[in-house]
Amino acid sequence: MYLTKRFFGLNLLTVLLSIGLTALATVIFTAVYTKFLGREVYLNEMKRMFEVRAGIHELARDMQKLSFDQLLNPAVQQDLSLRVQAWGADAVLLKNRETVFATKPFNQIDLEKGLLLTDGAAEGETMNFGGHAYFFEHVPYALPSDGSGVLLLLSPVKLNLGFYKVLFLFAAGFFILTLLLLNVWVSYRFSRAVILPVSRLKNAAAKISEGDLSGGIAEEGEGEVRELCRALELMRIKLKESVYLQEKYDENRKFLVSSISHDLKTPVTSIKGYIEGVLDGVAQTPEKLQEYLETARSKAVLVNTMMDDLLLYSSLDLNQLPYHFEPCDLKGYFEDCVADHRYEYDQAGIALELAVELERPVTVRIDRERMRRVIQNILDNAAKYMNKPDGRVTVILRETRSSAIIEIQDNGSGIPEEDLPYIFERFYRVDAARRNASGSGLGLAIAKQIVEGHEGTIWARSKAGEGTRMILSLKKG
Repeated sequence: MYLTKRFFGLNLLTVLLSIGLTALATVIFTAVYTKFLGREVYLNEMKRMFEVRAGIHELARDMQKLSFDQLLNPAVQQDLSLRVQAWGADAVLLKNRETVFATKPFNQIDLEKGLLLTDGAAEGETMNFGGHAYFFEHVPYALPSDGSGVLLLLSPVKLNLGFYKVLFLFAAGFFILTLLLLNVWVSYRFSRAVILPVSRLKNAAAKISEGDLSGGIAEEGEGEVRELCRALELMRIKLKESVYLQEKYDENRKFLVSSISHDLKTPVTSIKGYIEGVLDGVAQTPEKLQEYLETARSKAVLVNTMMDDLLLYSSLDLNQLPYHFEPCDLKGYFEDCVADHRYEYDQAGIALELAVELERPVTVRIDRERMRRVIQNILDNAAKYMNKPDGRVTVILRETRSSAIIEIQDNGSGIPEEDLPYIFERFYRVDAARRNASGSGLGLAIAKQIVEGHEGTIWARSKAGEGTRMILSLKKG
């Protein structure tokens, strides 16, 4: 609708501008022509018209000196005819509105009209007589028999028709030329605003249909065309994101299958070996049999844990795991988390503490179960890689103006600086000892996915041999 209105408006503007410019050009042309080209002709015509006007006025004064009866004399009429013809004029003598003499025939109706128009008219006026403009002189006569007589002297007003023809041709030519030029301009603007953008959109759509999503679509043109460009660009971006996500999911799937297959191979091989030992009679005593079966069971538990982690990570990575957010008091929640892990830490001989540096109660919106999994993964890692007899893990709660900060620090073996950027990647283990450790290698990757699902961030600070600090930042509720 916008383009239709704009196109109609431009065409209307073209016509109006053409008319306005033609009128202006005509005025300028008339002024120039009158001043430079037609001035002499114009002055000569004015001089001639003035002389004719003066001549018939003088003739009228001479005729007033004669009586009406004298005007009926053929000799006088002959003299009158010669004198008016010398000025290019005509004479009509009427008695009681009936023509008694005329230098040329006139229509009676026109004469009646002429009598009415000239009777009492001011000197110097013109009248339209028989379809032409005339200077006139009205000479009345009173007759003895209560009648009236009138002598009309008529001099045609000759216009400079040559100039008006030139003026008409100039105006018509200028109007047509201006209209054509303005239409070319309108076509050019319309082409730039509609045709060229649509042509580019056609090429872009062809590339998209061929699977080439790299080229952007510029927002150009006006109205509906610009909106179409914007819509196609959004479609291209969405398609590109969809293709990228699909490729990422395929890559993740292949990587997960490859990695989990590699990590599962060790515990499955162990389970197979211990079971074969039992079947082959290697475990001959009840104690040895119990040891083999317990080891096989622990390896089976490890396999089950790895599969659970794999399924959880896949669900998080594909955004298929729903979150159930609810307001939660930060201090109370982490008191419960520390209490849940205190027994395991006491059994391992590691001190677990909660340090609250909050000035007032802080509320966060979290999914309690998912966030508990994050804390569990971090605390399990801290305990698993603790290599000091006086091991200590501290959970510190503090806040900024808009965020709640949870820091979990330990005094364990720490992480080399060059490995810190990669610890949240899937299946990444820092050193040879950690690569041989039990677990799926997905703990911190799962923690990162869950924290980002809470619109938070997680990062680590560590020095080898001095311990590790895992820091979470969550929005206040």
